[in-house]
Amino acid sequence: AASTKHAAYMAQVVVLVLDADAVLDKQDLTIAREVIDEGRALVIAVNKWDSVEKDEKTMNKYLKDISMELKYMEYAPKVFISAMTGQRINRMLELIQTVYQNHALRISTGVLNEVLIEATAMQQPPADKGRQLRLYYMTQVSVKPPTFVIFVNERGLFHFSYRRYIENQLREAFGFVGTPIHFIVREKGEKD
Repeated sequence: AASTKHAAYMAQVVVLVLDADAVLDKQDLTIAREVIDEGRALVIAVNKWDSVEKDEKTMNKYLKDISMELKYMEYAPKVFISAMTGQRINRMLELIQTVYQNHALRISTGVLNEVLIEATAMQQPPADKGRQLRLYYMTQVSVKPPTFVIFVNERGLFHFSYRRYIENQLREAFGFVGTPIHFIVREKGEKD
């Protein structure tokens, strides 16, 4: 477990290999959570897929089960492989390359703010006790993982659900496949 943690800490892209024959165990979930907390990009590979008895619903059921357990990392692409037969290994390698590129993706401030304006027009920011959240602008400050600063009128009004909405709009516009997105929320005029 210690060597797994060290490898995940050193990696740009982590491939979380799950056993198709077994249920997700506590160690899998712990490693997955740590990968996210460290801001690493992620591909989920389900191994031993060749040994699973399948019908037309098997893959969808497995994807649903994974999504239930790992709902906080739905952005991670999943691939069903067989290390023994080599089934879909090339697809997994392509996904790793795509995820690496998304982890290092940089978006210009102008383009980001076009997406932000459109997102706030489609779904108005929340209000609380007569105070309306205003999002002034957003800029990307780093990559690996993509990290954005959003300037708002009042930090406390920027609730988790609206943050998730903005994240989803960024993913829809730019992909960010397999990479977590970090936000830093600042009130306008606030210094570093």
